[in-house]
Amino acid sequence: MSESHTPSGGSPKLNTGVAHNARVWNYWVGGKDNYEVDQQVGEHVAGMFPVIRDVARADREFLGRAVGFLAAERGVRQFLDIGTGLPTVDNTHEIAQRIAPDARIVYVDNDPIVLVHARTLLTSTPEGVTDYIDADVHDPDAIVERAGRTLDLTRPVAVMMLGILNFVLDTDKARDIVRRVMDAVPSGSFLVLTHPTFDADLGGEGQIPAMAFWNENATPPITARSRADIAAFFEGLELLDPGLVPCSQWHAGSDSPAAVPQFGAVAVKP
Repeated sequence: MSESHTPSGGSPKLNTGVAHNARVWNYWVGGKDNYEVDQQVGEHVAGMFPVIRDVARADREFLGRAVGFLAAERGVRQFLDIGTGLPTVDNTHEIAQRIAPDARIVYVDNDPIVLVHARTLLTSTPEGVTDYIDADVHDPDAIVERAGRTLDLTRPVAVMMLGILNFVLDTDKARDIVRRVMDAVPSGSFLVLTHPTFDADLGGEGQIPAMAFWNENATPPITARSRADIAAFFEGLELLDPGLVPCSQWHAGSDSPAAVPQFGAVAVKP
């Protein structure tokens, strides 16, 4: 990883006394990079909304299928992973570079513990590049500017926004973030997105009280959205088959996994 993008002393101080999404998510998927407070909040949320563990696993598996598909079937060689979270098994660069060793990946997050792990674990193939940007999704212009130091923004980029826009509470602001990032990448680029929903047909109504508890006891605050609001993030883009579906069912093959209240889709910029 390039040292040019490591954050300065202005990074937010690590707070182990308040549960944080990256660490709780790590706990739900069976990781070890979390603290007692993360485990306590994670258990309480899972007690209120038991399917959350399935959601976490489904989201992670969606990432693997989407990156593999784009690298192998669409020839994508550049990935901008915004809100990467804590490294686990088969991160974006590992999947992409297994298929294309020359792939270039930029990770974006603003959690100090993610930075520590990213710098030590997110190592590239010799042919490719893996880099990390300490930046906030609320500042898309800074993300694009700094990503452009590693990625060639005149060539297609797969922009990964998995479980990140749910931390942008204002829907118009979230749509603007997507628009500004996608405006900065050329035709033939992709948007890969997952987002929790409260839609009742997917059992998502249980997210509402669970998220209320989260917002009182953990950080950052979170929200779910309707299918229509999530679909609006893809305005101006062309959804690939099978469209906007539960992320557990996107290119899932013949095993017909159960639907989870988390939508996922991949779209191309015309």
